[in-house]
Amino acid sequence: MKKISLQWRITLMTALLIGVTCIAMNLLLCSSGIYYMDTIADTLQGGDRILLDEEDTVSFDPQLAAPDGELTILIDGAQGRFRTTNWYITAVVTALSGILAYFVSGHALKPLRNFASQTEKVQLNNLADIRINENVLPEFRQLGHSLNQMLERLNNAFSAQKQFTGNAAHELRTPLALMQAQLELFCAEHPDMPPETADFLSLLQEQTERLSQMTKTLLEMSNLQQVERNESIQLAPMVEEIFTDLTPLAEKSGITLELAGDGVMTGSDALIYRMIFNLTENAIKYNRPDGSVQVCITQEPEKLLILVSDTGRGIPEEYQQSIFQPFFRVDKSRSRTFGGAGLGLALVWEIAALHGGSVRVAESSDSGTTIAAELPRSGNHAAAPKNETL
Repeated sequence: MKKISLQWRITLMTALLIGVTCIAMNLLLCSSGIYYMDTIADTLQGGDRILLDEEDTVSFDPQLAAPDGELTILIDGAQGRFRTTNWYITAVVTALSGILAYFVSGHALKPLRNFASQTEKVQLNNLADIRINENVLPEFRQLGHSLNQMLERLNNAFSAQKQFTGNAAHELRTPLALMQAQLELFCAEHPDMPPETADFLSLLQEQTERLSQMTKTLLEMSNLQQVERNESIQLAPMVEEIFTDLTPLAEKSGITLELAGDGVMTGSDALIYRMIFNLTENAIKYNRPDGSVQVCITQEPEKLLILVSDTGRGIPEEYQQSIFQPFFRVDKSRSRTFGGAGLGLALVWEIAALHGGSVRVAESSDSGTTIAAELPRSGNHAAAPKNETL
């Protein structure tokens, strides 16, 4: 019963109620009709006249009357037809009432479906710009008001979180840059240091560089909303440029890079470049030696589909929804080896969402992984209008 929709519940309850009412009326009408038929039959068999009212009478000629047996058969036949007709009428009225109740309840529940469709349009990237329409039925007005207040609180919380992340990254950038400069200067001034000291300083430089990259990515993620997204982007030349930048990394493991297809979209050239760069870089880093990475671009009337495929070991199914979360890493040891901080795919997800698109693991097995990014071609999806009311 829990899986039945509210419309069907109302329909079934209404049909059941009408059916019980019709059955009760049918039983009462049958009892009343049969009683009066028996009364008429007794009158016809026992008397020579029937009183119609206080003044008029109808004469009855006993010689024209049917014998008692035939009259009883006629009365019984009439009673049977009367019952059958009543049950047919009950069934038809119940069925028609159920059909009518279904359409009437569907019309009555239309505001609820509209309300549900409004809430489905609420996304993480449009909390500040979207509001649920409160000019609805009284039953949903308070709910809509409560949802709008909840969205406002969530937006404030996410804004505070992003502001804190941006401020922290900004404050960390300067001391980290100073540490890097001092370490490089110290290493340059002391070329004859002991091997233990050299290894220690090399480790410090490596970790300082890793922290610098992390703060840079955090700062970029906190400032994504301010980036203009109205540039016309030709994707094939952009991917070729990405391949050129990543060729040294790919050659270390003998990875071949392949491009198929092309497309044009409206958005931020720098952000889309970073999104495809991160996906391709990950595909190279977590690939098998002498493997391949293919970027396939398919242009559709309303959207672009970008598929980045590798020949790596795949992503376990239980992690496929989590890899786009900040700081999440499937294999932490391998991520540290490659210098990853778990922010590359999180930034990919943010960029795709900011352009009104999405990113997901399309396929993953022992023979490789394919990550799909869907982006609208039009810039109309790049940013939601302010104070939009659904």
